[in-house]
Amino acid sequence: MIVVGIDGHKNTHTLVAVDPLGKRLAELTVAARPAGHLKALAWLHGFGPVLVAVEDCRHLTRRFEADLLNSGHAVVRVHTRLMAGARRSARERGKSDPIDAEAVARVALREPDLPKACLDGPSRDIKLLVDHRRTLVAQRTAIGNKLRWFLHELDSELAVASRGLRRLCVLDQLAQALMRVTRCALRSPGQANCYPADKVLGLPHERHSLGVRKLAVLEAVRGSYDTATEAITRCCGKVVGKRQVEHLVQAAAVDVAAFYAARTPVPQGASTLLVLSVDGKGIVMRPGHLREATRKAAERAKRTFRTRLATGEKSGRKRMATLAAVYDADPAVRRPHDIIAPPGGRSTARIPRPGPRAQAKWLTGSVKHDPEHVIAAAFDQAQARDPQHRRCWVVLVDGARHQLDLIQAEAERRGVNIHIVLDLVHVIEKLWAASRCFHTPADPAAEDWIAVKAARVLRGCAQQAADEIRAEADHRKLTGDQRTAADKACQYLNNNADFVHYDRALAAGWPIASGVIEGAARHLIADRLDITGSRWSIPGAEALLNLRAVISNDDFPAYWNFHVQAEHRRLHPTADQADYKLTA
Repeated sequence: MIVVGIDGHKNTHTLVAVDPLGKRLAELTVAARPAGHLKALAWLHGFGPVLVAVEDCRHLTRRFEADLLNSGHAVVRVHTRLMAGARRSARERGKSDPIDAEAVARVALREPDLPKACLDGPSRDIKLLVDHRRTLVAQRTAIGNKLRWFLHELDSELAVASRGLRRLCVLDQLAQALMRVTRCALRSPGQANCYPADKVLGLPHERHSLGVRKLAVLEAVRGSYDTATEAITRCCGKVVGKRQVEHLVQAAAVDVAAFYAARTPVPQGASTLLVLSVDGKGIVMRPGHLREATRKAAERAKRTFRTRLATGEKSGRKRMATLAAVYDADPAVRRPHDIIAPPGGRSTARIPRPGPRAQAKWLTGSVKHDPEHVIAAAFDQAQARDPQHRRCWVVLVDGARHQLDLIQAEAERRGVNIHIVLDLVHVIEKLWAASRCFHTPADPAAEDWIAVKAARVLRGCAQQAADEIRAEADHRKLTGDQRTAADKACQYLNNNADFVHYDRALAAGWPIASGVIEGAARHLIADRLDITGSRWSIPGAEALLNLRAVISNDDFPAYWNFHVQAEHRRLHPTADQADYKLTA
């Protein structure tokens, strides 16, 4: 039988075939790669049945042995000590890969009881992983012991248990204990210490840098706190936790009111409209952060069902936040058919004229303060834009009586003449509800019915439209339940009769829809504070609401600089050094 000896290396394997008398027949060198193994197997196939002898260096030839065994070849292992005698008896002197491979083959001819190679199976892979883990554990132990000795050398009181270095809290305590800086202080009896070096460095009071704080604010206002923490970890490592992010956001919002009080809006001409709008939006709160009336109402409420709310029932978990918007707009004169398409649809002969466009929009809101505070803040912003009251003030409302009373009282207190306009969208929604009394939900005629009534309202005939709706309900002899929505629409128009003079508003170019404040309620509150499962405290909701308003106003870069400077003044107030003495 022909014997093939293999001398294995990291990059190449050398194969030499000898006959039963030890005469060299052929040799081959292949790469120690799967492609080289295939080439060697094809070369062996040309000799027929062969005995393959491999130098026993399993860390170099294990994969090659497995390929040989899987191909059906008999494989034996030759110890390196047995090869020395075979090289000395060979005719060719020296040492090379072919010589070593031939010596391996000659040993296989001479020694019949060589150990046979076999497949290790998954146990070998497990052993490699276990050995690697054991090595890593030993390295970790050695590094930990060395670090503990270093700590003992620095300060003998820094005693750390062997497993203590695996805990992040212990590492934080060590960092705080080691990072101590001795600096000079200005001291005086009865006064706080003044550290000039701290003032020059401008470091914050807590451990987190200004960059981490800014990143925490930008990530937290647009997504959940978990998402914000993950984003900070990807950028900076594990430097802050979820609860710490909440505190950083609340600390970053403390200067919003002072920032806007110190800003002077860009003045506008007397012909530019000054528009104000107010709305409310509920936020789901924690039980201890509800208003007292809401909490008591929730305790007194008796639910019809155990697992869900019945029609008209409320969970009593929300606290109303008040939002306000102030913006400038150039007048845009329109007609009713620019707003509402006539019955049958609008023709393409005339393009509808656009309405006033909001400019220099400013948003604010609060869940902590009452509506009076937010409305006063909106009037403060409007007063800063028009201190002489030379411009036309237009206030858009949705018909809430409490807000109307507060707005009118604030305007009277400031001595400003305002023009209140009821939001047309709310009026049309009432008309749609009324149309269900006369048309089925899928009846196309309902749209034409609404177009006629809405056009009449836009012409300044709201009372006539309400009378027509009541007369139609009487004509059809609708019962009380059947005409409820129609009566509510008529009552809504009658209650707000002073604010539905849309003919005057369109002729003067005023806005008649509160889309700005409705959009603010969505992107200031709903997009962030209405995340599924969220329950808010008053400080947390107030901070996010204020910061989202600052970002929506495109004022965040300027506000952040203002906040950093204000924080620096709070931490390092200007002191008279003559009152202090230098002490180490």
